[in-house]
Amino acid sequence: MQQRLVTEVFGIQRIALVWGWSMGGQQAYHWGALFPDMIERICVVCGSGRASVNNLLYLAGLEAALKADPLWQDEGFAVPPVRGLKAFARVSAGWVFSPAFYREELYRTLGFPTLEEFLVGVAESYILTRDANNLLAQLWTWQKADISDNERYHGNLAMALGAIKAKALIMPSETDRYFMVEDNALEMPHLAHAELRPIPSIMGHMAGGSFSASPRDAAFLAKGVHDLLSA
Repeated sequence: MQQRLVTEVFGIQRIALVWGWSMGGQQAYHWGALFPDMIERICVVCGSGRASVNNLLYLAGLEAALKADPLWQDEGFAVPPVRGLKAFARVSAGWVFSPAFYREELYRTLGFPTLEEFLVGVAESYILTRDANNLLAQLWTWQKADISDNERYHGNLAMALGAIKAKALIMPSETDRYFMVEDNALEMPHLAHAELRPIPSIMGHMAGGSFSASPRDAAFLAKGVHDLLSA
């Protein structure tokens, strides 16, 4: 649907760069694999071509925490499950930032004197604004993320990666607990024109996101995109 919007509505036949962070990085990979003659460059920030076993374990924990709320009705939630959403938030908080982020108490630099205040003020306050059924749909989308799961590649991830003609810049965070540098390194031999450039950050997964309060992370990402567009 995205490709039809771009081509049929906006009349665009070539795309200079598809950039994405997290699940957006997975979409950038999809664009490169499914439309190799259309995409000139992709930049995958904290993402992968396929959800890893590590991802699936984490997502199973989130799903279980949310569905443990007594308001779960097998088909979904009729009203906001506050207890389940708070549990979801705290499980997520333990993964989205790195152990070093918590060890060095960087939440204090964000205006939260204690860990509990950070969990309530950031993790819980954000998740409590979300629709629980939509969160479950997003979990399912992430669980099913696989650029080879289609009639073209029949589950062969190496084939899907090898079909990407675009110049690719793969930028995982060195401390990401979702999409690890090692997983991206396994993809590199199958990519024809790619560079693996890890982000030297202790912000974990959030090194590639808008929440990162680190100017150094932002500058590193901007330099990567500049270099890719200049290639």
